[in-house]
Amino acid sequence: MPELPEVETVRKGLENKMLHGVVSSLELRREGLRYPFPIGFSDSVVGRTIVSIDRRAKYLLIRMSDGLTWIVHLGMTGKFTLYQNDSELESVGGFAKHDHVVIKLESGVIAIYNDPRRFGFMDLIDTDGEQNHRHLANIGCEPLSDDFHAQALAFELKGKKTPIKTALLDQRIVAGLGNIYVCEILYRAKISPKRSAKYVAGANQQVSHRCENIVSHTKDVLREAIIAGGSTISDFAAVDGDLGYFAHSFRVYGREGEVCLGEKCEGVVKRITQAGRSTFYCPQCQK
Repeated sequence: MPELPEVETVRKGLENKMLHGVVSSLELRREGLRYPFPIGFSDSVVGRTIVSIDRRAKYLLIRMSDGLTWIVHLGMTGKFTLYQNDSELESVGGFAKHDHVVIKLESGVIAIYNDPRRFGFMDLIDTDGEQNHRHLANIGCEPLSDDFHAQALAFELKGKKTPIKTALLDQRIVAGLGNIYVCEILYRAKISPKRSAKYVAGANQQVSHRCENIVSHTKDVLREAIIAGGSTISDFAAVDGDLGYFAHSFRVYGREGEVCLGEKCEGVVKRITQAGRSTFYCPQCQK
């Protein structure tokens, strides 16, 4: 599933070509994705101007004129591809099998949403009601914001017996983190994914250095991944078709049985299962 860096990469690509554009047509090529499309979807969107394209956790928020927000979640395999005009689309053979949503702007730009597994979804809501939407209401703070700091993380982790890996995947604690990046963050922070969240938070009133390390490395990993265009593991691609190359920087994810890349560490990367997800870590340098 695309995580924060991948969704942010898509957001930036859409913003570059679609911001301030007026929707001239919206074609829905099936009845829905994970959920049915909103009633009157096309009629509600056509004629409106795209005033901003933002991200909240793993959700795209396409804010439109007259107080309407178009929410998009990419699911497992959802992706947008942009074309300058009809001629460019025709030059690549036209529509593909799983092209489910076609957005055309008055400028000629075409955005096509493709989703083979259809785990993504789209919804329309009043912009003023975003914070109350069922998918957005209980999301934690954005990890790249100033609100995400060691004190805030420690507060969320205190008293929780769940493993720190599982806690960081909880969108109510931190927004947008997923399996890949949490593995990389904990490796850089030198914290075992099996440690309890309350251990990481610390037992006294002082802020744990472990929380400080997690916050610092979270910001570093996410920023590096965004610059790299995200991580292409299977289906992810940016709106221009480019693949994300942060996977070349993985230090533990997907490296089961390989020697740890840490300086002077002779450990071997191990894979375990936590909450149904594969966790990769070095037992020797992550304590």
